[in-house]
Amino acid sequence: MGLFRRRPKRDGRDAPRDPEFAYFSADEGARFRALVREAFAEQGIEVLLHADVVSDNAGRRFGLANLAAVLHNDDRGPRAWPELVRRHVGMVLRTMDAPSALETLSTEQIRSQLYPRILGAEGFDPENFDYARSPAPGLHEIIALDLPESVMMLTDDALAPLGDLPYLREQSLYNLRGLPIEGHETVKGDGGMRFEVVLGDSFYTASRVLTLESVVRETTGEQLTADGALVAMPFRHQLAFHVIRDAGVIPALNAMASFAASGFVDTPGAVSPYVYWWRSGTLTQLSDREEEGDGLRIVVGEEFQALLQRLVGDGN
Repeated sequence: MGLFRRRPKRDGRDAPRDPEFAYFSADEGARFRALVREAFAEQGIEVLLHADVVSDNAGRRFGLANLAAVLHNDDRGPRAWPELVRRHVGMVLRTMDAPSALETLSTEQIRSQLYPRILGAEGFDPENFDYARSPAPGLHEIIALDLPESVMMLTDDALAPLGDLPYLREQSLYNLRGLPIEGHETVKGDGGMRFEVVLGDSFYTASRVLTLESVVRETTGEQLTADGALVAMPFRHQLAFHVIRDAGVIPALNAMASFAASGFVDTPGAVSPYVYWWRSGTLTQLSDREEEGDGLRIVVGEEFQALLQRLVGDGN
């Protein structure tokens, strides 16, 4: 997965847009839903098409938003859509028809496959997840069971037989630290602007913000300071960070605000369009949308403002 993606040839923005997925033209949206219907038909299931879901005669509903975003972001363009749709539909049906992993796997196997997931508020229903932590407003941390073809978000009832919650969270963090770093790129710009991006196909890449110390050591060989770092998690496959050491935090903050906002749009598994100040595991939001329009603004509190003044003063 590349950091900067070559955009495939698609219908122009002047073409009429799909009413549900605006990144598709109306024709592309119609083709997408036709491919979904065809893929289900190949599995012997007739579905009724709606704007953002399909349903079958058994009352099951299958959301389309994630698949639509996957297709939109695939570098190969529409020529790859039929295979992507068939693969996704096949995986969804196999997962639904298979016996629950919670019933077939031993407790120790399940614990070894637990990982924390950071989720944005969009598309997350907190019902049945009373245990979920909120690292920052609009963000949720839950525990997931990683399976060969799917990720199962575990509810309160699913976690209860597996052990105490603090133990299960520590186990999931331990498992997360053991995952390899799939990709790492450095983004540089004018005025000494620099930040790092960890990226990969893992559904837990953005969740590595929960183990940021080990990520920084593994990717840069550096240690976090008491001042912490800037972090951004645009979507589940990216984590950006800048270790705060000097006044270079200012250009990094501005660049990361744009990076997070653009990476959040129209992506599968979108998490957050904002930049945060990470300090001792606590996240404080630093960027926000303009109250009117689509612009960005930087919003800092007294503590971060004092940090900036100290760093700028140290640089003089």
